[in-house]
Amino acid sequence: MAESRPSDYDADHSYALWTVAPARLDIRTETVPPPGPGEVRVRTLASGVSRGTESLVFQGLVPESEWQRMRAPFQVGDFPFPVKYGYACVGRIEAPAALASAQPVFVLHPHQSLFNVPLSATVPVPETVPPARAVLAANMETALNGLWDGLPSPGDHIAVVGGGVVGLLVAALAAKIPATTVTLVDVNPARAALAEHFGLAFALPDAAPGDQDLVIHTSGAEAGLDTALSLAGMEATVLEMSWYGDRIVSAALGRAFHSRRLTLKSSQVGSIPPTHRPRWTHRRRIKTALALLADPRFDRLLESPIAFSDAATVLPEILSGRRDALAQVLVYQ
Repeated sequence: MAESRPSDYDADHSYALWTVAPARLDIRTETVPPPGPGEVRVRTLASGVSRGTESLVFQGLVPESEWQRMRAPFQVGDFPFPVKYGYACVGRIEAPAALASAQPVFVLHPHQSLFNVPLSATVPVPETVPPARAVLAANMETALNGLWDGLPSPGDHIAVVGGGVVGLLVAALAAKIPATTVTLVDVNPARAALAEHFGLAFALPDAAPGDQDLVIHTSGAEAGLDTALSLAGMEATVLEMSWYGDRIVSAALGRAFHSRRLTLKSSQVGSIPPTHRPRWTHRRRIKTALALLADPRFDRLLESPIAFSDAATVLPEILSGRRDALAQVLVYQ
């Protein structure tokens, strides 16, 4: 289907971003029917690109074994292609009229200018959180879930290996725990300024402090996982938050891994950890993530916005890794 560049967004037509082949995006036009019973129509203000996961989708690297588990809540199409994917939209409810509001809502929906969803799928954005910053809610939810899995305590020495969006969010949250010392570890020395912005120490991998109580790995690189294992102290936990798609990753489980009695633990946002599952719902967790974004410091994670109409031509530079970017925001007319 030929790409159509949206010029204006009328009452019934919508424009959605699709991954149609390896490393190829397309904007497709859709007709949106009136909302059904229990549904609302949302007009998008901004959406966020989750670079790690969406890069794997963009390159067709979601393994067949994960095609069902990796489905986004309102995904259309099946992996590998064509697929409409994404989960960080912020917009306003405009129909039915009785529910229309100027207050933005967050929806786990693919990149699309106009769509219908059940009212229960919308989460009000606090007045203290601008729409562009609110697109970080899904990443913040991942960071929050990671801390629940890692079980940090006051006074802990914590290393976060990988200074991407999730790594910076989880490190910023960990730094708020009383008396913790949190070090961001990254191969890019430019991340030092971001670490300072969030009140973190910074180190390149070769200079990172060892004997850590908790190490959280978010870099998505095999070398980063080896660094994380090397920094853990006796009987410490290394929490793996990276997802590698269909790549086979080796880890340094020789050396002192066994003598230090390390725990290598996975974390995945799709499930609430057992420690919280009896009381927490996914809705409560996303509301908490949005509340945590009231901190204006998180604006430093947002790249200059891209017009949604340019997404199919500009995003490949980011999703392929040819352009370094943290949290890329798409803005809609």
